[in-house]
Amino acid sequence: MKKSAPETLAFTKHLATMIKAGVPIAEAFSSLAEQSWSSGFKKTINAIMASINNGNSLAKSLAGHPGYFDQYYISFIQIGEESGTLETSLGYLSTQLYKDFSTRKKIQSALLYPTVVLFTALIIGSAISLFILPKLVDLFGAFDVDLPASTKLLLNIASFMKISGVFAITSVFALIVAFYILIILTPLKSVWGQIVIRLPFVGAIAKNFQITRFCRNLGTLLQSGVPISQALAVTAKTLSNQSFQKLVNQAQAGVEQGKSLTESLSKDRLFPVLVTKMISVGEKSGKLADSLLYLADYYDEELDNVTKNLTTVLEPILLIVVGLIVALIAIAIISPIYQLTGSIR
Repeated sequence: MKKSAPETLAFTKHLATMIKAGVPIAEAFSSLAEQSWSSGFKKTINAIMASINNGNSLAKSLAGHPGYFDQYYISFIQIGEESGTLETSLGYLSTQLYKDFSTRKKIQSALLYPTVVLFTALIIGSAISLFILPKLVDLFGAFDVDLPASTKLLLNIASFMKISGVFAITSVFALIVAFYILIILTPLKSVWGQIVIRLPFVGAIAKNFQITRFCRNLGTLLQSGVPISQALAVTAKTLSNQSFQKLVNQAQAGVEQGKSLTESLSKDRLFPVLVTKMISVGEKSGKLADSLLYLADYYDEELDNVTKNLTTVLEPILLIVVGLIVALIAIAIISPIYQLTGSIR
């Protein structure tokens, strides 16, 4: 799901409820189309309903809208239609989508606080430098006050922003967009993925998120009766980190050659020993799906702990950073005022 995970989740829950109640699928979609959705999603539902009315399966109808329904989603629907357990498949999807959505919200919440604090500090500092300090400088100049280094620094920044501020902000924005395009649309995406998972704290979050998604998606597919090779192919497409995606694709190739999943995943250190050991136990006992789902819950809890720790660690660091910014601005303003009052005496 790329466009609207909350809408896809709500859609899946509503559809599952109606199918469970015995509502025909065409009638269910007619009812769904009447509900309050974004204009884009409503058009999608209408297009799916038209495709179903033309005799296409639900899986085929959904496959034409990859912006909302990814390969993992389509695979589950197809399994449900072919086995006559569409209600069960929709129930599985509702649960997994909710867990995935909750995990993303945890990560966003952990990163929101430091972003807001730093952005607010930057705005306040810029406002003081651009609008307050220049007026005070005129006053200090009239009394021939020698400005301290901190005041001169802020004034130089303010002067630069006045002259080249628009160009500087536009350039920074353009660089960010260019960097984003480079890491999304080029081979640099793989390199960037390797860098991210090695960063302090952020790397642990990114890595645990990928492990959680891999274990949960693969475990749920296997539990639904999907052959392991096909399940690995679908799971690989749900992973956003290129390093993990590449390793899972290699594991699929290894499994098709007769190797065990444990052996195929152990070629790289991306997966912790706990993961490979539990998968090995699952393969030997014939309960691989159960082992994977246990790991998914375990690493979901680990992810929760890491995000909480990230906030705990960042709070004092941010307080120090903001405190230093406030102290610099205060010194820049108060120091020349102190000199001015001293010269008047």
